Amino acid sequence: MKNPNVLVIGSGVAGMEASLILGEAGQKVYLIEKESLIGGQTIKFEEVYPNMECATCMVAPKQQEILQNENIELFLLSEVEQVKGSVGEFKVKIKKKARYVSLVNCIGCGACYEPCPVSLENEFEEGLSKKKAIAVACPGALPNVPAIDPENCLRLNGKKKECQACKEACMFDAINFSEKDEILDLEVGAILIATGFGLLDAKNLPQYGYRKAKNVYTAMEFERLYAANGPTEGKLVLRDGETPKSIAIIHCVGRSEQGYCSGVCCMYSTKFSHFLKHKIPEAKICEFHTDLCIPGKSHQKFYQKILNQGVDFIRFDDIKVEEKNGKMQVIYKNGNGEKDKFIADMIILSPAMIPGGDTESLAKTIGISLDKKGFFSTQSEKLSPVATAVDGIFVAGCAEGPKDIPGSIAQAEAAAGKILSILR
Repeated sequence: MKNPNVLVIGSGVAGMEASLILGEAGQKVYLIEKESLIGGQTIKFEEVYPNMECATCMVAPKQQEILQNENIELFLLSEVEQVKGSVGEFKVKIKKKARYVSLVNCIGCGACYEPCPVSLENEFEEGLSKKKAIAVACPGALPNVPAIDPENCLRLNGKKKECQACKEACMFDAINFSEKDEILDLEVGAILIATGFGLLDAKNLPQYGYRKAKNVYTAMEFERLYAANGPTEGKLVLRDGETPKSIAIIHCVGRSEQGYCSGVCCMYSTKFSHFLKHKIPEAKICEFHTDLCIPGKSHQKFYQKILNQGVDFIRFDDIKVEEKNGKMQVIYKNGNGEKDKFIADMIILSPAMIPGGDTESLAKTIGISLDKKGFFSTQSEKLSPVATAVDGIFVAGCAEGPKDIPGSIAQAEAAAGKILSILR
């Protein structure tokens, strides 16, 4: 008899959507997330194109449903260690890292943050702000409960064993330094991989000046600058506190190196112009691209709106960023082969979407293959885009390849349907 339970790996929009469909259908779902919160990359966004809906407003109800659905058991700070068996009878080992903060006792008041003597770069905020060794990723994170970083906590890493500043500040006895990592054994009938995506590291492409010129930002850094719950509370200012007056947005960063178009960069880059014109109407904005990808019935209208606001779109064949006399220059050849330049106070790079950082190791652990671009491979990109070569193991969202939010949700729905059909 097939085990009716399902393992979902990753709690981004695809993982949440599939979990909710399966849970509402009566299946027991084990939702595994390596971070301390749910929602994936989408919760870093302020608004999503083309209708500029509030991303948090869109995702938060799904997050709440996940936390409240009795058929969904959520494992945070957890990763898959081993998978054995076959369709209907997979045996899975999960490593669940200690959080050191009780999800039951903590009320999310934040009183424990300030007393912590450790200050670290906040990776959720793309290094644009600092956090403590005990922290939530950002305001509004769900669950709104901090986690302690054991590598940097002075008590847990042994550098100052007597330190308990956060515990003394907590009035609800929510902090437990004695909590241990756990190994959990699960039995499931099917597995869905929804581990999302990463972005190409722009440091590996020196021609764009990232980390050399101080006001070159990646797309995700800019998303957090604009976000109301981000490091500047939505104020668009440069690292020196000045407001940019001229901005270059460079598309297709890493496209030739990766060998594919991510399909979403042009639209999210256009969204950035919308953000900039909203907060700095007088700004001069140039979007540089090799090709323009404006798919979908509603996207063309959004693109035309940005054109009407005076944003220039320039096709380039070759491009580089240089900083001279404190000024950044975008030097490029236009579509006619003519050399030109644009002086910018701020440069935003739109890097290629790439497989998530643990994709290769997870593929080995589960025993499935990757495609030539490093994403999880499916039986057929056109005819069977969610089923892997191993019966009972499926993939959805950007774990399968670059796509937008509607594409990820559609794939999650397809995968959930496939799983229900084999387990019933």
